[in-house]
Amino acid sequence: MKLFKAALLAAALSMPLSQHVLAATPDNVLVVAQNIDDIVAIDPAQAYEFSSGELVTNIYDRLVQYDAEDPTVLAPGLAAEWEADADAKTITFTMRDGATFHSGNPVRAEDVAFSFARVIKLNLTPAFILAQLGWTAENVDQMVTVDGNKVVVKYEGDFSPAFVLNVLAARPASIVDEKTVMEHEEDGDMGNKWLNANSAGSGPFQLTAYRPGELVRMGANADYFKGAPKVENVIIRHVAEAATQQLLLQSGDVDMARNLTPDQINGISADNIKVETYPQAAVHFVSFNQKTEALQPEALWEAARYLVNYEGMTESFLKGQMEIHQAFWPKGFPGSYDETPYTYDPEKAKQILADAGVETPINVTLDVINSTPFTDMAQSLQASFAEAGINFDIIPGTGSQVITKYRERSHEAMLLYWGPDFMDPHSNAKAFAYNRDNSDDNYQATTTWRNAWAVPAEMNDRTAAALAESDADKRNGMYVDLQKDVQAKSPIVIMFQAAYQVAMDEKVNGYVNGATSDFVYYRLVTKD
Repeated sequence: MKLFKAALLAAALSMPLSQHVLAATPDNVLVVAQNIDDIVAIDPAQAYEFSSGELVTNIYDRLVQYDAEDPTVLAPGLAAEWEADADAKTITFTMRDGATFHSGNPVRAEDVAFSFARVIKLNLTPAFILAQLGWTAENVDQMVTVDGNKVVVKYEGDFSPAFVLNVLAARPASIVDEKTVMEHEEDGDMGNKWLNANSAGSGPFQLTAYRPGELVRMGANADYFKGAPKVENVIIRHVAEAATQQLLLQSGDVDMARNLTPDQINGISADNIKVETYPQAAVHFVSFNQKTEALQPEALWEAARYLVNYEGMTESFLKGQMEIHQAFWPKGFPGSYDETPYTYDPEKAKQILADAGVETPINVTLDVINSTPFTDMAQSLQASFAEAGINFDIIPGTGSQVITKYRERSHEAMLLYWGPDFMDPHSNAKAFAYNRDNSDDNYQATTTWRNAWAVPAEMNDRTAAALAESDADKRNGMYVDLQKDVQAKSPIVIMFQAAYQVAMDEKVNGYVNGATSDFVYYRLVTKD
């Protein structure tokens, strides 16, 4: 039987995507239809796209990591335990016994030091995440050292150990097999070219085939320290068109369709197909550039919170895609604030403006990405804000055009979204509650600076204090308080948290899709 299934699998991989492949996928293989054309790199030192993040998570391990059993809990990974010394700004990790790379090489403390130094020295896109710890190409070899089976990590800056641990749970902190990687070094690239077509990890799966813009195949790691995956192979077929994904799912040629539209989701009627919804970390907001005089009154900020038709959007064209969320840190993670005190109330908004002496009408441009659901959201905001005399002139543009204007601070109002770079509340607190230097020549990749909002000194101080706080519960409470204040008084109106829907065969169970692409796990999947 295994030989028969293997033959079917080989046939599936050899046939063009446009052909009808199988009436049913093999029991020990999960076949996924997904648009993966965003992949630029799969080397964890370079990977920065959504799809590549998913691959890295399933192929590599980290010292500490969020895992499939509970993506909200930071758990031991390749480190069995650790001890933090906040005063000395040091964390000492004790390596797990018996962990091996897919090559068969043991996972050593030296591999950890190599992996961290490699990210910093290559200095590719995600390197900034580790560089936050004060690591540079010149000092990283002294900041990360090895003592037997222990790794000693030093950091610079007023950080809590909790923040450092979350940084070390991020994608670029994945541990690679030094011996295997350096066997494939070319021209001093530390194996970068080779790792963008191959893998050298210790995770639950290993990369067995990668054809850019066509497919990814991962084979189960039978020796994985947390137990072998339930399926022997995961095949991700690049299928760009949502309609094609739907047809493949309905015909039984794939087990999961990852990119169906809301209309397609709502139109699924087959009894053997189910849809699961997963909250995502991205928060969606409308913001007001403080360089625009008409958008400076705090009363306008307050009124705006009552001019968003939250339920109207989430119950119609956003149904299944977004849920109401009005704080900067997504729910589902420690430190989130999930209260939603604002509702659509144009009469209250008009009264707030009138009491403050804000004259209307106010005419303002609203930049938006020219695709669904953003254009639909913009039209809804245009209609609801007009109820209080705030008139939006919608300016659609490509994603790059809109983001460029945002970075230049040349917009007036902006409809956009924000996702954390790593799962620590500071990742979003620095974006929504911190801006000590609001000058034009001090570019910051934050919503506060991009909207020219000079954050009050007291809030800046509290954001810095939360970053440095070592007590986890107290720290989370500090972030909750920051979210309450930003929610109540800032030129950024947070409206929604994204949700992600996946259609799959009813036999598929155990799939885990956390709040970001780094939290997609196939290890527990079964096909019962």
